[in-house]
Parts: sequence; structure tokens; C-alpha cells
Amino acid sequence: MTKTSPAARRADRSTATAPVLPHRALNRATLARQLLLRRSPLPAKAAVAHLVGLQAQNVKPPYYALAARLEGFAPEHLSRLMADREVVRIVTLRSTIHTHTADDCLTLRPFVQPARDRELTAFRKGLAGVDLDRLAALAGDLMEAGPRTMAQLRDALLAEWPDADPQALALAARCRLPLVQVTPRGLWGLSGQVALTTAEHWLGRPAESAPAPDSVVLRYLAAFGPASVKDMQTWAGLTRLREAFERLRPRLVTFRDEHGVELFDLPDAPRPDPDTPAPPRFLPEYDNLLLSHADRSRVVPGALKGRNAVGNQAYRPLLVDGFLAGVWKLEDDALVIEPFRGLTGAERDEVAEEGARMLKTMHEGTAYDIRFGTVVPPRP
Repeated sequence: MTKTSPAARRADRSTATAPVLPHRALNRATLARQLLLRRSPLPAKAAVAHLVGLQAQNVKPPYYALAARLEGFAPEHLSRLMADREVVRIVTLRSTIHTHTADDCLTLRPFVQPARDRELTAFRKGLAGVDLDRLAALAGDLMEAGPRTMAQLRDALLAEWPDADPQALALAARCRLPLVQVTPRGLWGLSGQVALTTAEHWLGRPAESAPAPDSVVLRYLAAFGPASVKDMQTWAGLTRLREAFERLRPRLVTFRDEHGVELFDLPDAPRPDPDTPAPPRFLPEYDNLLLSHADRSRVVPGALKGRNAVGNQAYRPLLVDGFLAGVWKLEDDALVIEPFRGLTGAERDEVAEEGARMLKTMHEGTAYDIRFGTVVPPRP
């Protein structure tokens, strides 16, 4: 007979008696945490901190993400923070580039370091004979002497280890070191190749110890809850976080979703009425709202699973009534909206109004038409 731990038995009892959180209620709670039910008056830096970073494989998505969430936002607000080194671009959660505050850069990167260490195993064959501690020290010295591109770093490391795989050498440095992309990369309206240096050098202060998992759980729930353990593990790219949830259980409230999955939440966090209106929102590709839960159905209806991305190509999602309802793109002279379902006349008017607002915020002085494409039918 398999033995069940006391913590597991308590969890089973708690889940069995926890109230069910209907699907729309879960959606509205998540939108409220994500500042998407109504625009927030928070300044850009505070919003980046509240959201625990913004996914940023590309340069522009963090700007569009904040435009959808903040009252009075202008792109220069975030760009100025980046120029002043108050926010940075660094690989953290899910091994992807995020825009984080300087404080989070110096703490969250150590928090997810175990995932970066595991990532090294994928190209260990190309690192045969390479002393990884020496590699990290050499790469750090090189990059603090002056920002380098990954190609420049690769070539410098290859001179030390000529028999190693060049790409593996550069990726090992990225895994072992907290490397930030230096400006002008990431600034609004400017361009620049990806050049890297260490976070400590760029920010002028040392990295800090990784925060206790419990504190990160609380921040995650504040921005993405209610959520399951697997949801947070998906967001962080980490495993074995259940112990932190169990330690926090006396301080949290629990629910079940409509499939019986246990969801944890902060007692005083907003959980709006499921009938609360959710205005349309134009989100960027890779928005964290759609990537930070194991079960994305709180935002993506089952029939539309996978519709906002094909392979590694992600499209810009349009939310209507709080759920994915289409995608959008900017062409030379038009904002083109491709709905996944028929929109009512009122919905089309609201979408067009929100589109005009987004264009004024992000592209003031540039004339765009707003066009609705034909409904894109579901893939067979």
C-alpha cells in the first residue's frame, strides 16, 4: 500500500471541501490582478514590479503590455526607466527574456538559477573538458571590460577551448551568469544589436541572495492568482514548489476550479463578480497573461487552444469580454483585426474604440485605418 504524507492528506481534505470558482469568476479574478479589468494609475516601474516582469523576447511587447494596463502610459515612461537602468532585459522565467526592475533582476535571477543549471545539460556534450567555473569567471571579466555580443563572447571563449562547441560555450555563459542586454537595445524608437554585460556591472551593485520561495509564491498569486501549484511552476519554469504552498496554506484561501483542481489565493486579493464587464484589450505577442498558467483556459477558450501561436510564432491576442477572441497586426496604414468569432455591433464598436486608443498611445501622429478581417474559422 502506498503511504500518503500528512501534508498530502491535508491537501486532499482541503480540496474536497473548497468552494468551486466558476470559469468566468476565475477569468475576472485573473484580469483584475493583471490590471486588465480597468487601467491602473500605477507608474510604469511599480506596474513592472507588481506583474513580476514582462516577457520580452522582442523589444516592443513590454510597451504594448503596459499600454493595455496603465492609465496615462506613454512609451517613453518605460524607455526612460530602461535608459536610467531602473529596469533591465534579462533571461529569467522559463528561460526567456523578461523586462524586470533592477531589484527583481538581482533577486529573481538567483531564484530561477536551478532551472538555468538544468538547461546546461542539454548541451553538455559540446562542453566536454570545459571547466564551467573558469568559463563563468572568464566570461564575466570579458563582459565587464565592455559589453559583447553573443558572437563576440563565443569567439573569445573558443580561443580558450578550441575543441568545444562554440554555441554551447556562449549558452553556458548565459546560463551561469546573470547577463543583461545593454541599451540602446530595448529603448523605444531606437535600435541596437544585442550586447551583454553582467547585471552587477550594469546596475553597479552585487546580486542578492535568492528570495525564499514562499515570498515569490505570494507575489505570483498577487499578479496571477488564483492559481494551482502547477500554474506557478509553469510560470517560473521550476519544479518542487508544492512545499512552499503547503507552508503558506494557513495564510491562504483555497478554491477548486470546475475540473476539481485546487487553486490557492491571497485572502484579500480581488475576486470580482463574474459578470463584471471586461473591456477589449490589445495585448502583445508573448504576453504573460497567456503564458503563466498550466491551464490557459481561464483566458483561452477550449475551442481556441493554440490559435494565438503557430510553432514559435506567436500572434498578438485580442481579448473581448475577457477571453481570447482574435488576433491583430499593424500593417503599413492599418490596424487589422482578425476575429475568431462573429462580434456583435456593440463589441465591434468597443474594439474599434480600444484600438484607436492603443494607436494614439503607441503611435501618436501616425495615421492608421482600423479594419476588421473576416472571421478566421477554427482549424480542423
